[in-house]
Amino acid sequence: MLTLRPNCECCDVDLPPDSLEAMICTFECTFCRPCAEQRLGGVCPNCGGELVRRPRRPPAALARHPASANRVLREQPCPRPAADPSGDAA
Repeated sequence: MLTLRPNCECCDVDLPPDSLEAMICTFECTFCRPCAEQRLGGVCPNCGGELVRRPRRPPAALARHPASANRVLREQPCPRPAADPSGDAA
């Protein structure tokens, strides 16, 4: 069963269990969508796996099997977003 980690490992933004912004790999490393897409290019920096949207647990199941409260942060900083090749600020 997924632990539904409560935060992005890169930027520590909150990712509640019903978030559509949570992305995970097969080891359940957890990142927010902006970090996953802009900083990591859809690849987990911990294991090299693909980052996909984390499924949401139905409310009744969440009541019986709550999300984790254990925050996880990477020991090494995540890479900075790639510069826009057009020179425009994002």
